[in-house]
Amino acid sequence: MNTATVIAVDGVVFASWLFLVSVGLTLIYGVLRILNIAHGSFYALGAYTGAVLVLRYVEGDRWPPGSLAMLGLAAVLVGAVIGPAVERGVLRRIYGREQVLQLLVTFALFLIFEDAVKLIWGPSPYYAYRPYAMLGQVTIGAVAYSRYSLVLAGTALLAGVCLWTLVNRSRFGRLLVAVIHDPEISAALGVNLPRVHALAFSLGTTLAALGGAFTAPMISVVPGIAVEVIVVAFAVVVVGGLGSLEGAAVGALLIGLVRSAAVHLFPAVELFTIYVVMAAVLLVRPQGLFARGEARRI
Repeated sequence: MNTATVIAVDGVVFASWLFLVSVGLTLIYGVLRILNIAHGSFYALGAYTGAVLVLRYVEGDRWPPGSLAMLGLAAVLVGAVIGPAVERGVLRRIYGREQVLQLLVTFALFLIFEDAVKLIWGPSPYYAYRPYAMLGQVTIGAVAYSRYSLVLAGTALLAGVCLWTLVNRSRFGRLLVAVIHDPEISAALGVNLPRVHALAFSLGTTLAALGGAFTAPMISVVPGIAVEVIVVAFAVVVVGGLGSLEGAAVGALLIGLVRSAAVHLFPAVELFTIYVVMAAVLLVRPQGLFARGEARRI
């Protein structure tokens, strides 16, 4: 019983992290039709910005829970500054071009951000553990867990609910859906495509940075953390279906639970299981679990 509980809790916590780092990637693909390899860099920028803000905040011996607000502020700063700059400065020039060109451009951005991170913050690790340590532990099924892990799960749930509400219950969401289905007709009806693209990309950037910022207190923030993130994020969106927000949630939960079971039952194949899930889904549904069929154009 304890083993099942541990697998379930660990799986949900890992799935929460996976959802935060992958939902922005699938949102950007759904609206802009770009596979953004630089998405992992936004995660790293969020982690570094969050770590720096938390370290500066705790130096002043301020109210401890305020350090959690610093993590959210870091995500907003990265999304508001880096998102519009990348979309307007680079990606806007390659909309509608060949996917190979888009992949090469976003890969170049990824390499540029990797070097920029080293130039700005250096090669030494950052430890912003204060938000993680201050919350203490909670016992679930006779096993002690950090309360911060539950905060991470709650953050992912809140982000998912807010994003679903934005897309399905707001005017901006209706514009997003219209642009996703037919950008030409949307433009003919008066939708400001450049503004919708910029807002959608900035939102996806903010979600990636949010994942990085709230992960920072749990890890040592070092150069290279973007690489492993972008690989698993692609696995999640491929399993769920490119461009599907619901697919990102289900894909993250599926991979999280399978990976957690492997860690506790077959630890030697932990990394292998993520790609087994992806390969099995692609064999049955090559378009992913929740991808919608595209209308045939004459």
